[in-house]
Amino acid sequence: MAQKTLKNRIKCSGIGLHSGAKVTLVLNPAAPDTGVVFRRVDLPGRPLVSARYDQVTDLRMCTTVAAGEGISIGTVEHLMAALAGLGIDNVLIDIDGPEVPVMDGSSAPFVFLIECADAIEQVAPRKYLKVLKAIEVSEGNATATLLPADGFTIDFEIEFANKMIGRQSAEFQLEPGRFKADIARARTFGFVQEVEQLRAMGLARGGSLENAVVLGHDRILNDDGLRYDDEFVRHKILDALGDLYLAGAPLIGRYIGRRSGHAVNNKLLKALFADQSAFAWTTHTKVRETARIMPVVDVAAGRQRQIAAEAAL
Repeated sequence: MAQKTLKNRIKCSGIGLHSGAKVTLVLNPAAPDTGVVFRRVDLPGRPLVSARYDQVTDLRMCTTVAAGEGISIGTVEHLMAALAGLGIDNVLIDIDGPEVPVMDGSSAPFVFLIECADAIEQVAPRKYLKVLKAIEVSEGNATATLLPADGFTIDFEIEFANKMIGRQSAEFQLEPGRFKADIARARTFGFVQEVEQLRAMGLARGGSLENAVVLGHDRILNDDGLRYDDEFVRHKILDALGDLYLAGAPLIGRYIGRRSGHAVNNKLLKALFADQSAFAWTTHTKVRETARIMPVVDVAAGRQRQIAAEAAL
């Protein structure tokens, strides 16, 4: 099982969901063992930011990674989910703003970009993070758990007072083609009564019916309705997949989320890595070929300098 990168570079532009700023993003091929790395091309020195759980700095309504004051990338989870779902291990992402463009609020546009750029195998084995024992965290009424298992499965349940959502549950096993078919098109969602509050917090400034499912008290405001009957819980699965791909390698195990979100997902990864007996690194999954996630490998300072040097050529 070889690592994968993109065959060609590809670009897109859009606005940030929370910043409202226009952003251009370029996905570039990257060398083996690079992992997922962002490069802020709008900042002096074009600093690099590794997409890792221990680089996460802000979890208000999205996941933000940073490499220092003012060097951050927000709303990375939808792009991370697409990279995980399509098995892209190594990519250097040029971005000229502080937030990944929201596109249509799902991972589908990023899936399209990745497929257009094409994936190629590299001469390096994949690295996996195998869960060896149960790890659970909670925050209020939200819980997230990792259990030992073959392959990688996400089991999620949500519950909202809004009757258009109510209680929804779904289980997803990552298999070739299933992310694109079952999860990628699920959009982020929000409630019309919370819009002003979010904008007062500096969030959701770019949000609209074009990039989110918006709910009133008794109806969905989007003219085109839902893409899936249970689109809300599917989007939560999408978010969890993106958040968990920040582990630094694909997980082999079972994730169970109950009302959990970005903050709890990040707390879960921190708890996992805090217990050295709870996981093991491996390059062989010993699981079915149809049930795996591809890895992201850590980027040390030396590798970051090498990437920057290569990119400058």
